Amino acid sequence: MGIRRPLRWLGERGVTDERISEAEGAGDVIARLKRRMVEDALPMWSAVGWDHAAGGFIDRLHRDGTADTAAPRRVFVQARQIYCYAKAAQMGWYPQGRAIALKGLEHLLAKAKAPDGKPGYVHRLTPEGTVLDSRRDAYDHAFILFALATVYALDQDAQIRAEIDALLAFLDGHLRSPHGGVHESLPVSLPRRQNPQMHLFEAMIACFEATHDLSFQNRAGEFFALFLANLYDKRKCILTEYFEEDWSKIEPVSVEPGHQAEWVWLLKGFERITGCPTGPRRAELLATALRYRDAATGCLADEGDDTGHIRRSTRRLWPQTEMAKAWVAQAESGEAGAADEARAALVRLERHYLSHPVRGGWYDQFDSDGKSLVDTIPASSFYHVLCAVTEAEQVLG
Repeated sequence: MGIRRPLRWLGERGVTDERISEAEGAGDVIARLKRRMVEDALPMWSAVGWDHAAGGFIDRLHRDGTADTAAPRRVFVQARQIYCYAKAAQMGWYPQGRAIALKGLEHLLAKAKAPDGKPGYVHRLTPEGTVLDSRRDAYDHAFILFALATVYALDQDAQIRAEIDALLAFLDGHLRSPHGGVHESLPVSLPRRQNPQMHLFEAMIACFEATHDLSFQNRAGEFFALFLANLYDKRKCILTEYFEEDWSKIEPVSVEPGHQAEWVWLLKGFERITGCPTGPRRAELLATALRYRDAATGCLADEGDDTGHIRRSTRRLWPQTEMAKAWVAQAESGEAGAADEARAALVRLERHYLSHPVRGGWYDQFDSDGKSLVDTIPASSFYHVLCAVTEAEQVLG
């Protein structure tokens, strides 16, 4: 793995739209990002990003691209990396991705699934693979299910399907809330967040696409109903983040524009598998997300309030990938100008966040002045970047 010199407009401070037009380079941005995934990110995260001694994926790299072997292993990150390699294999981008995904899944099942004799997956592991945090976290289980669905789509392996069914049984028997959706975790904790519900919605869509089992349409429909009834404020056109156990909102309301954009993409996926029209809600969510853009860069800020004002002007990587995916979803629906907006969002992602001198690395977060706030290169971002690029290639070519 080498170090490359940043291109002339790149650096930790990012770039303003006044200096570089978003139209520059937009035409072939998808091909460039695909090449970055295939030539840089996928090789690096399966080599330096794999613990060759203890097994499992490394949770983060140091800023120079070396592995942070001492960092705890978050189980959802293991699942996300499995997804990345299975998806890359499915796309024909990285044939060896299948073997890497299966190796990662074998480690996950051996170390994180019921190591204490209780059902479900633990939350965090030590670098050596022992249990560091035994709670059963709903967000983790959403990504494990998503990873299992993506691996199952490769071979339709009966053992993988059995793992999917076992995880569903755990959700139904232990995490399901009488108020709808799933509990935040076991032990049950507050506040409830929309985020685990959103990613279980994503996982159920992926499970249907992998299995064509109509039960997953029904499960996805339950989360869609929860979105309409409790998560989404139809009057203000905002997605609420934090709730009490009975889904009453916690004030002051927090709005994460990245999640607004993510739901646009997910609602299009739900429409695709069910035929249920979601266009009006997608348009509302996208319009609201666009209210929280950084004026200098056009990137989404991390958090706003329910009146359209930015509460936290920091800028994470992942909301930018979700904005690209939102526009891709709208382009898939034939919305005029959406394809150009999707490419412009990918250009912003490329110039601001993927400009890291480590090949296959990224900057995770900037402040309002464009200063990088995170010294490490987190593995957790790979899922967001790869998903955005694969979606763009599939829809926009």
